[in-house]
Amino acid sequence: MKLLFHCCCAPCATACVEDLRGEGLEPELFWYNPNIHPYIEYKSRLQALVQFAAANGLRMETADEYGLRFFIRTVFHEMDNTKARCELCYRVRLEKTASFAAEKGFGSFCTSLLVSPYQNHDAVRAVGEEAAAKYGVEFLYRDFRPRFRDGQARARSLGLYMQKYCGCIFSEEERYLKQ
Repeated sequence: MKLLFHCCCAPCATACVEDLRGEGLEPELFWYNPNIHPYIEYKSRLQALVQFAAANGLRMETADEYGLRFFIRTVFHEMDNTKARCELCYRVRLEKTASFAAEKGFGSFCTSLLVSPYQNHDAVRAVGEEAAAKYGVEFLYRDFRPRFRDGQARARSLGLYMQKYCGCIFSEEERYLKQ
């Protein structure tokens, strides 16, 4: 079964890819993250994923669309406040992944969002399953969270770029407001 693996970033992908390979699956990485801002952050994360893929002999597809205006318009059009933005963000990215998987003949897809203890795991799973049903592909659910710290350590040992926030401008703002 061909597996398309949506990656939010290289550090989150490391342990997930190890686990999937341990199951005998060979994921093909997929980059689509219009939520990541500013542009230099977007490019840094994309370059780190390209580096990770090359170092690990992984194929990679990109829907390289820097999406500041799209993301902001979507967030404010779809909801009255930014509190529900994360689920909307999951939906945008996982629907694109499911659509791409169906179009390119992948039998299933998964996401590195399932590794982070900072993401709403249940919402990621629900959105992934909805996108799978909508596009006629399987959502391969895995709870990668127990491997989060291992993946971060592995990314550091590989010298991969390590971000400080989930990626959207709202999470960056929250990061600074907490200081």
